[in-house]
Amino acid sequence: MNYYLDLFSPETYEAFTKSSRDISGFRTRQTKAAKRIHPGDRFLCYMTRVSRWIGVLEVTSEAFNDDTPIFYPQDDPFILRFKVKPIVWLQKENTVPIHEDEIWNRLSATKDHLKTSKTWTGKFRGSLVLIDRKEGEFLEQLLVRQATAQENFPLDEDKYRRSLPQRIQRAEKTVVVTVPEVEKTPLATEEETEILVRESIKIQAMLANIGHKMGFTIWLPKHDRRAVTAEWKPASNAVLERLPLNYDDVTLKTIEQIDVLWLKGRSIVRAFEIEHTTAVYSGILRMADLMALQPNMDIKIHIVAPDSRKDKVFQEILRPVFSLLERGALSELCTFISYESVQEVAELEHLSHLSDSVWEEYEEEAE
Repeated sequence: MNYYLDLFSPETYEAFTKSSRDISGFRTRQTKAAKRIHPGDRFLCYMTRVSRWIGVLEVTSEAFNDDTPIFYPQDDPFILRFKVKPIVWLQKENTVPIHEDEIWNRLSATKDHLKTSKTWTGKFRGSLVLIDRKEGEFLEQLLVRQATAQENFPLDEDKYRRSLPQRIQRAEKTVVVTVPEVEKTPLATEEETEILVRESIKIQAMLANIGHKMGFTIWLPKHDRRAVTAEWKPASNAVLERLPLNYDDVTLKTIEQIDVLWLKGRSIVRAFEIEHTTAVYSGILRMADLMALQPNMDIKIHIVAPDSRKDKVFQEILRPVFSLLERGALSELCTFISYESVQEVAELEHLSHLSDSVWEEYEEEAE
């Protein structure tokens, strides 16, 4: 028997709670990971945004595909499924915060981090991650105990409700949106801004270097090129001087401003926008512009930002204006990659022998 992480957002927690609780669903991009999981294994369920352990599910089937809507009336994205049996499923007020000392000081993902930091959250970026056996047994026992004790851990109800996206009905489908609240953040000083820009340039250089090692040619905006190549020191043919694309001038101008592009021949394979501002808005807007201008463009697009800004990125990407594009909601087309994940990938051995699909293990989607 093995233990695996099963991530829920507040929205999917509510949907599963109201369901028959005998199916746990995932996105099809997790098919490879799902093949490792067999009847008798356990899902340890964790709710993001509020950082709480919420239950234990026993797997009772192999993985299968079924697009019958379960959690939503239509457009249910979680069609890679397992039959499950709840061992523990806690009510919202009884779910256990990961910041409780008994848990925080025991788990390898958290014990060496400050509780006020966000650095540990990278370990909770995707479902179906294998959990250490001893830690899994500890968490299962703790949650079984909590099911009996029903200790109360109050939630900030207003904050919890605000974390739930809204669904608006359109003729062809249901669209998930959020309306982010205005954040009252102090303006960054010149020194703080300079530090943020320097960090983003380093990430830009890492992404360019990773792509080049994987066999792609790289595009960098002209205004960033000198700073990025000072960090990266590329080979003479690594960076394109002009894009070999046949688009109209408006589209080309938009594409040319994207922070990093990976190309094979005359085709863009992946596009990365690095968000270093507190507003985390400009790169998302550029990606939305691109999808609006070229709805049939088939490329992978990513927003890259510090882990601490992930929730803000997801709030922004689910705005109504980005959810009603002709091609489809931007949240379904664009994923989040943390600075920390870029650094992890940059340190992988034998990058030249890896496929760009490695990002599937690191990218995160807005739920």
